[in-house]
Amino acid sequence: MNTDNKGTSSRREFVRNSSLIAGGVLAAPLFSKANYFSGADDTIKIALVGAGGRGTGAAIQALKTKQNVKLVAVADAFKDRLESCLKSMSQVEEIDSKRIDVPADRQFVGFDGYLKAIPLADVVILATPPGFRPLHFEAAVKLGKHVFMEKPVATDPAGINKVLATAQLAKQRKLNVVVGLQRHYQNSYRELFKRKDLIGDIVSSQCWWDGDGVWVRPRQEGQTEMEYQMRNWYYFNWLCGDHITEQHVHNIDVINWFKGAYPIKAQGMGGREVRTGKEYGEIFDHHFVEFHYPDGTILNSQCRHQPKTMSKVDELLVGTKGKIFAGAANIVDHKGKVIYQFDKQKENDPYQTEHDELFAAIAKGEFKFSDAENGARSTMTSILGRMATYSGQVIELDKALASNIDLQPKEYSWTAAPSILPNADGFYPVAVPGITTYA
Repeated sequence: MNTDNKGTSSRREFVRNSSLIAGGVLAAPLFSKANYFSGADDTIKIALVGAGGRGTGAAIQALKTKQNVKLVAVADAFKDRLESCLKSMSQVEEIDSKRIDVPADRQFVGFDGYLKAIPLADVVILATPPGFRPLHFEAAVKLGKHVFMEKPVATDPAGINKVLATAQLAKQRKLNVVVGLQRHYQNSYRELFKRKDLIGDIVSSQCWWDGDGVWVRPRQEGQTEMEYQMRNWYYFNWLCGDHITEQHVHNIDVINWFKGAYPIKAQGMGGREVRTGKEYGEIFDHHFVEFHYPDGTILNSQCRHQPKTMSKVDELLVGTKGKIFAGAANIVDHKGKVIYQFDKQKENDPYQTEHDELFAAIAKGEFKFSDAENGARSTMTSILGRMATYSGQVIELDKALASNIDLQPKEYSWTAAPSILPNADGFYPVAVPGITTYA
């Protein structure tokens, strides 16, 4: 490979080389340090897999970046969601309509739509319910695509193991991967992280995602069980992972990030006290988990979906010299004196920043982002917590990962049986602490 031209290869060469590596043609990629060259040949093509609310938002953010990007394919299990997504994007004034080029023959409906959309793009946005993430991420990386994928990145240990293996493959092939744990891209959190030494050694931490809960989509006449669960995906662990994983992973991840470590065991409590109806599937409405880190420190973590209770989404780190209050974006000493306060006038939109930085790196031919491993390990932390609250037992990380528990159904089709089914009265089996076990 001729590298005498210092940094003169185009972004298109970078994308092409990444794909060739994925096919085993090249031993090492050619990186470009040159600026992005505009023109049709250098358009960054995007495929969206998962056209719900978060997928639509992520695609809009990608299309609002400064790079020469174009959405060329969309895939979703449901036609109505795909059509709603495209309609919503077409109504965003800040987006040039020429950036949305998704004719009917590049709109793919069904469980296998991702297989048709991914090959058409340079960058793939993965935003389906998280149970599908390991499968879709693996497909994208094997085809040499850069990836933005929403959190969480799996719902069970088997999925985590797949994502970890695929993350290593992405690194080998120099494919940028950004995970939607957007606090890593938020100015206030970045500035707090830079100054975390002001609190000395971290000795304990707490985090919260307490609120009323989210939407419910009632069962419709004529739906198969698979369609009902897909429409109401938040309440089934094979799709969502429970709210400790789907939402609370954000807060847990912040603690892992600032600690520079991941818990090795967990124990906790949880259950269903308020949301007990059949419409809430199998998930708990509250979790309280004690996570143990390798250095002996403990994270006390709580999340709740119970209307008319305290609402709080925040993180607290306690050190030998002071405390970090993430929500307030400040650091105080143990006498209560503020020793650092982030200027909230300088706050950014982290959802936009994560796309701005990803596409800027791709346009420059840079390999800069490898978020998948952290995304997997923080997701696994939340799964560890779920296993602890469901069982009431102390769950060790190594054993949980080695179990390779797989919640996914044997077949993805509208007539196939999901991995959990209701009884004759329409209620789903729910974990019972002290009875539920993990071998």
